[in-house]
Amino acid sequence: MPEKSEYVEPIEPSAAVAEANRKVAEATSAADEKDGRDFADASRFQIAPPDVPVIMSRKDPEKVVWDFTAYDFLDPDLRAQMPSVNGSLHRQGELTAIAGLFQVTSCREYRIYQVRGYDLSNMTIVEHDAGLVIIDPLACYETAQAALRLFRDKTELTKEQRPVKGLIYTHCHVDHFGGARGIFAELGDPADPGVPIVAPDGFLEHAISENVYAGPAMARRAQYMYAAQLDKGPMGQVGSGLGLTISTGEVTLIPPTHYIGGPQYQPVPKGSWSGSYVIPWRPGLYVFEEFGFPLVLQLTPGTEAPAEMNIYFPDARTLCIAENATHTMHNILSLRGAQVRDAHAWSKYLTEAIQTFGKETDVLFASHHWPVWAEAEHEEPGGKLSNERILEFLNKQRDMYGYLNDQSLRLINDGRTGIEISEELQDLPPGLRDHWYNRGYYGSMSHNLKAVYQRYMGWYDGNPAHLWELPPVEAGAAYVTAMGGAEAVVDQAQQAYDRDTPDGYRWAAELLNHVIFAAAAEDGSPLAEPQVTRAKELQAKVFTQLGYGSENGTWRNAYLTGAQEVVNGPQPLIVSQSSSDLIRSTTLDQYFSALARSVDGPTAAEQHLAPIALNWVFTDAQGAATGEKCTTTLRNGVLVFVEGGDRFVELPAATVTLSRQTLNELAETPGFEENFNKAVQAGKITLEGERAQEATDAVFSTLTLPDPKFAIVTPRQRN
Repeated sequence: MPEKSEYVEPIEPSAAVAEANRKVAEATSAADEKDGRDFADASRFQIAPPDVPVIMSRKDPEKVVWDFTAYDFLDPDLRAQMPSVNGSLHRQGELTAIAGLFQVTSCREYRIYQVRGYDLSNMTIVEHDAGLVIIDPLACYETAQAALRLFRDKTELTKEQRPVKGLIYTHCHVDHFGGARGIFAELGDPADPGVPIVAPDGFLEHAISENVYAGPAMARRAQYMYAAQLDKGPMGQVGSGLGLTISTGEVTLIPPTHYIGGPQYQPVPKGSWSGSYVIPWRPGLYVFEEFGFPLVLQLTPGTEAPAEMNIYFPDARTLCIAENATHTMHNILSLRGAQVRDAHAWSKYLTEAIQTFGKETDVLFASHHWPVWAEAEHEEPGGKLSNERILEFLNKQRDMYGYLNDQSLRLINDGRTGIEISEELQDLPPGLRDHWYNRGYYGSMSHNLKAVYQRYMGWYDGNPAHLWELPPVEAGAAYVTAMGGAEAVVDQAQQAYDRDTPDGYRWAAELLNHVIFAAAAEDGSPLAEPQVTRAKELQAKVFTQLGYGSENGTWRNAYLTGAQEVVNGPQPLIVSQSSSDLIRSTTLDQYFSALARSVDGPTAAEQHLAPIALNWVFTDAQGAATGEKCTTTLRNGVLVFVEGGDRFVELPAATVTLSRQTLNELAETPGFEENFNKAVQAGKITLEGERAQEATDAVFSTLTLPDPKFAIVTPRQRN
């Protein structure tokens, strides 16, 4: 393989990219002069800015997990002076960089605050006489702890005066639960078991499936999406559109105690509806009153998250719209990877929210960005409020997701593929695109349309030529040979690059990708090192120009991270999505399902022709049986789990007795087999069976470790 290149960044923006960005910057600045309400709203009712320059890791005092000073360059006065940043994305970064403690609204019963700019998401604090209710405690322990500390310092409300009396997760993404334990740090870390922790039904299942099952792959791809390795600045990371970036601290989770939509909480029947809830009754609404004031909840499954809910505060005429409506076009499919979201359901639930809460909402806030307030109809003090701006925001967001879904389906049924649809529909209609909150800062028109196609039609476009394609290395080698060799291909890519147009860059990226992957081909003569180095250096330039021109924050991050890695190789992973709390929160089914995904199936099937069954018996911390048991059987390269025990296994190869705590510890550090055997030696696990140790060794030796820094823009190293 070629040695690491000495190619040195930064790469300057091309003339065309710089000019395009300058024009966008001028246009956005002119628009802000005419209507500066976004900046006014983002700063409205600010109580205090951040009171520290950085937030440090609690486990590594040398590690910064959040840096408030890193984005000082995001100044509206400097927007037009940064030719390497799309002016519209720069504007979005300026807004999301407005950080600190803000009061959202108040009523006689309580006051609602937000801490913004302390993480990718917002933390909302509802303060009432009995204590605090926290909504969405950010992404990590440290930022949540710092956010609560800011609130206490600036309001002078101590933990004795206003203890934390409740926690709400609006949905199952890590930036909305990862800081849960940081909220209780002031009490010595453990949460009070009497504190209600409220979430939509399905929250825990989806939080675990997203962060454990495919966690390593998502964490690696999140490096591209959020560009954690890049320097913050005009030549690097300028935000992600939904927020600045995601923090890199300790991810925690406290499981919910109350599930809205679960057996505990069912929709309120019409006859039980109270006038104190302000809004008219509609079927499917839930009410939660255990905090001492009513909350009306609307479940919105399958929208921005598979388990999500909106929260209405009747006493304050205020709606928390979770992450279902934000000041950006959101993702139908996240670039880090996830299950495809349902744009139709998203649009439908926004319609339901508008019809349910629209007339009675004077303040709208979300788990990201800044609120929207009703405005006085007249300038006279005490005049009637008009919430037309709130309704317009919700309606336009609803229309956007409906448009993405419906127009994709129209063209699907006309025979278009995902790529063709994204080229044909390059923008929204003027009535939608001309609103900042519908611009593609986080999601994009292009990849969202492809996501809708994927949801309905899958990966295959129906063309048999695409049914059994060569993989990238083999295809690259064949293309390079067919086009006259690597030098000829790179020459053509250089010509495309020199055109200094978006399509020229796109074509150059495709050509160079073939050369870079062809270098790893095993058949045929290897490419000369200078050819590959030249291809990588030019690809870095191509990616950089595409990144500099992107209005979308995650596209910019992906391109600029790719530019760095195509030359320097994959970088170490900065943050892992999995945590001890996530492991502790798994059911046995989830735990062993995750373990099954690390089995080297081909090797296991070849080495173990006969099934190997293990019975697992669980005890409490004192060694007393809990009655919980299960069976795992390795057969045909698959680890099969049966809860309660497999009735077809009469004589297991081994019986494994251990506590659930010990089982959790086996997965908290890499190397399950080694951890298991150490626990046996320490007496934490007992084995029964004539050849029990041999059986467990046979099963656990088939487990593999994921590669936390697998290659993305270069060929992976083959075993």
